[in-house]
Amino acid sequence: MSQEIVVLNPIVVERVQTGVRLEKRMLKVLKAIAEQKDITLGDLLEGIVLHAFEGKAPFSQQTLKEIEQFKSLYSMILTAADSHHLQEQEP
Repeated sequence: MSQEIVVLNPIVVERVQTGVRLEKRMLKVLKAIAEQKDITLGDLLEGIVLHAFEGKAPFSQQTLKEIEQFKSLYSMILTAADSHHLQEQEP
């Protein structure tokens, strides 16, 4: 049985540069996943947000396993429960 590949027409968008600040270890994990998927960090974040806006999970089970490995590698211990309790470290 052969798999048929569907090619969609690109959707033209306007992207803007942003100065978003993220937790250091989280950013390392995100960059590692983007590198592994051979996409930009921006493309990864857009994909995560678009999935979240529709209430869908952005990652496959395989990618979730890879994320756990990267979290371990970069000592990222944060979970979703921590999302509204993060406080920036004083300089």
